[in-house]
Amino acid sequence: MSTENKAGLGALLTPEESVLVLIDHQPFQFANLHSHEPTMVINNAVGLAKAAKVFDVPTILTTVLEERGGLLLQGLQDVFPEQKPINRTYINTWQDERVVDAVKATGRKKLIIAGLWTEICVAMPAIQAAGEGFEVFAVTDASGGASKEAHDMAVQRMIQAGVVPITWMAVLGEWQRDWAREETAQGATEVQTQHGGASGVAFAWEMQLLATPTGNEA
Repeated sequence: MSTENKAGLGALLTPEESVLVLIDHQPFQFANLHSHEPTMVINNAVGLAKAAKVFDVPTILTTVLEERGGLLLQGLQDVFPEQKPINRTYINTWQDERVVDAVKATGRKKLIIAGLWTEICVAMPAIQAAGEGFEVFAVTDASGGASKEAHDMAVQRMIQAGVVPITWMAVLGEWQRDWAREETAQGATEVQTQHGGASGVAFAWEMQLLATPTGNEA
């Protein structure tokens, strides 16, 4: 990412400029995930995928050696039931021409990546794509590594390469930007309620309070 794109309104995400790549959320990778609680990464990855669908952001699913590492997480596949994940042999997703061609076909330059593991399958394509002119965002809480150190060092390395670390709810917030955007407000709210943890619970509570009679009605 060039220096001029790191600040200002244009540095924020918009649905129209974004393309999402979800990498290797598979059983084998989850079996050795130690940087985060696995259920949190699953929740966040599915929430991110649902948000992309709400905002009509092109999403590319990819796996590595699924015949050995397992099929894509069912929760992600359920968001895009019609899409067959691109099954690779390359560890570095960005060396698989099918994935790169799918991204380039969207014509979008803000590339959002999440996957397992951060230190390998996220960092490698993120660093390469950043060097090829894409504005790359790594969704750190929908990704994870073999250890906390591995995840943290990968994030630091990506930052040095110009990749922007971001969390999944920040992505959703930048895509929505204005609650007056009624065409996506309901969908974004539903995703936040389902996958936003305490934020989702608090929102549901707020809705309950707004619907509670005060006793002062005429």
